[in-house]
Amino acid sequence: MGRMAYLQVPLLLLQLLLTGLSSALFCIEIPGNLRQIDAGNGHVFGVNDVDQIFTWYENSWTQINGALKHVSVGPAGVWGVNSDANIYRLVGGKWALIPGFLKQIDAGGDQFISGANANDDIFCLSKTGAIPVKFQSSSIPWVQIDGKLKYYSCGLLGCWGVNNANDIFYRWESSPDLCQGSRWQQVEGKLSMIEAGTEGTVYGVNAEGMVYHREGITKSNPIGISWKQVDSCGYQFKHASYDLGILWLLTKDGTILKCSDCSE
Repeated sequence: MGRMAYLQVPLLLLQLLLTGLSSALFCIEIPGNLRQIDAGNGHVFGVNDVDQIFTWYENSWTQINGALKHVSVGPAGVWGVNSDANIYRLVGGKWALIPGFLKQIDAGGDQFISGANANDDIFCLSKTGAIPVKFQSSSIPWVQIDGKLKYYSCGLLGCWGVNNANDIFYRWESSPDLCQGSRWQQVEGKLSMIEAGTEGTVYGVNAEGMVYHREGITKSNPIGISWKQVDSCGYQFKHASYDLGILWLLTKDGTILKCSDCSE
């Protein structure tokens, strides 16, 4: 397996402060360049501008065979979509073609899958359909969810999405057996992408490249209380993903930052 080419600059140690908070994030610039990144269930995957797939393993990037434009990892495994909107799942080290078409996919739900297609239609696959998926799957019970979103992401405490106007929505009562949930609630703010982490955390990036964290999320209040901006220190970001105390960030030029809370 190949290794991602190293940047021709030394590693840069950065300190990012959470606006309004006393704690700080320490960020290390990681060699490589990615278009999209996803962290979940203790793993990190990403894809670059030529659809090559990488996973973070023993402090370096290892290339995985195949070509995807979007990849996601979570309790339901590793899933991805290619430039033709074909859906794949990593099974036994090989990519299994899954019936259906999506432009963006998310495996962060409680053993269920979600995503959006080219028309911004929203779909999900409950646990009973997602977990048994193997190479010979001929029919997949995708469930269409009402509404339109360009990006849809689920975590253990619910599902979040953004539409073409960058409006933010939360989907109530999504569960392993009823992935479609019950109803939408619009949440204040504007984001161009949003990621719900395996642990229930929610981060997003707006059109200006600023990163926000949703505060106050609990089991009793999964929609949270407010957005808190993460100080960008002059950077403009395009993607954020959080898992196991690490915030992974991609700048608009694809530079990779690995950030952790200095208080931990």
